Amino acid sequence: MTTTAGSRQALGAYGEALAERHLVAQGMTVLARNWRCPAGEIDLVLRDGDVLVVCEVKTRSSLGRGTPHEAVTDAKLDRLLRLGEAWRVEQGLGRVELRIDLVAVLRPRQGASTIDHVRGLV
Repeated sequence: MTTTAGSRQALGAYGEALAERHLVAQGMTVLARNWRCPAGEIDLVLRDGDVLVVCEVKTRSSLGRGTPHEAVTDAKLDRLLRLGEAWRVEQGLGRVELRIDLVAVLRPRQGASTIDHVRGLV
């Protein structure tokens, strides 16, 4: 089946909303959504206690192109670290612990969606 840009965007928005609800239920506080700068975008920026969390959300409707986890490469992690530092500087925050998390969402055509929150990729 061919997917359109609109359907991919809707799937991504669904995954980000589900991830946000999950993380807030875990006690985190959302600081920013879809923050952008010239170097890229952060899906969610959160606070987990004293830790600044940059969260990448990857949503898939099937495993035909791999798991959501496989989409987070070393290059992507490096970019997320740089983006997290850029966000911190823009907000005028001092040195804070920065953690990179992944929320992998699988939304099959039938059945319930699954969420896997992976803490501390970096």
